[in-house]
Amino acid sequence: MKSIIVALALALLAALAGSAAAQDPASGAEQIPIPDPPQLDVKGYLLVDHNSGMVLAASNADERLEPASLTKIMTAYVVFRELAKGSLSLDDQVLISEKAWRTEGSRMFVDLGKQVAVRDLLRGVIIQSGNDASVALAEHIAGSEATFAELMNTHAKRLGMTNSHFMNSDGLPHPEQYSTARDMALVTAATIREFPDYYAWYSEKEFFWNNIKQPNRNLLLNRDPSVDGVKTGHTKAAGYCLVSSAKREGTRLTSVVMGATGPEARAQASLALLNYGFRFYESHQLYAGGQPVETLRVYKGDSKELPVGPAEDLWVSTPRRQYDKLSAHLEKRPDLQAPIAQGEAVGEIVVSLEGKEVRRVPLVALKEVAEGGIWAKARDGVLQWF
Repeated sequence: MKSIIVALALALLAALAGSAAAQDPASGAEQIPIPDPPQLDVKGYLLVDHNSGMVLAASNADERLEPASLTKIMTAYVVFRELAKGSLSLDDQVLISEKAWRTEGSRMFVDLGKQVAVRDLLRGVIIQSGNDASVALAEHIAGSEATFAELMNTHAKRLGMTNSHFMNSDGLPHPEQYSTARDMALVTAATIREFPDYYAWYSEKEFFWNNIKQPNRNLLLNRDPSVDGVKTGHTKAAGYCLVSSAKREGTRLTSVVMGATGPEARAQASLALLNYGFRFYESHQLYAGGQPVETLRVYKGDSKELPVGPAEDLWVSTPRRQYDKLSAHLEKRPDLQAPIAQGEAVGEIVVSLEGKEVRRVPLVALKEVAEGGIWAKARDGVLQWF
């Protein structure tokens, strides 16, 4: 009888321990599945981790929609590119044409025939969503808005925005102008990555020009200190749109909401997505760009060894507390043979979470291996044959 009581007590203790382990995230027990993203009354949305580029939530992310003033993210990006290559200066003066002055919709209120600095026009585009400022910049850079739109489309193609086409710089309705939530996330990521100093303008809450003070229409700038951009948009056909980006504890997330029912609705939907992403996901840098992760054997070269690694920092997004379940392996090109150029792809780095592939990036040569001499070629030829 005594042995039965002891056995029952031990069984009870084991059950209690198992229950505690199931509830303790640090125990290594199976985690509670991540809930579905919030249900949003919008035409399309996307939530993406900026560092890894991994999509955390999406709905109709590739549906072609009218972008309204989200278009100005691409407009500003093109201007930033012109500034970077030296063909434009922030202090350059732009003559305001009649077309720019008469442009309808949201305005910076520039004066006809006056000259305005590129710096001020850019802030008018970014903070006030000025259509007049957008047209003025487009005409100054490309001669006409139509030609500037060609530049926009060239950059869109280079960035992989396969479902976007632009016909103007301001986002006013046009039957041949469209984009998607995914494409808007791509140009936003490029802006943050390439032009962090200019991107800071997207966090400014107001802009004073021509004795008129106008607020930034991004309501989240006043509601969440981690939000530092990006851009609102609205037309009757497009509905209310908002691209938002926020950084918390080293993780940056970007949300795109298109076709909400009102300004408050787009703000609430965007904040819901950001909070969902920060609550249930985290980012990890696995490898630093340009740093070797392995050394491979090279044949018939002036060196036998080739350090390889990712060209850029390799980040991965995972559900919270799942980092220890990540694994990575290299898929290497067999029988590497010189010459090999620095930066040449020689395989891929494959990252998996519990056996399921989550990221795949090129594995590149981190130095050049030139063709070897006659003796090296002959020796390695024999080695390869055997």
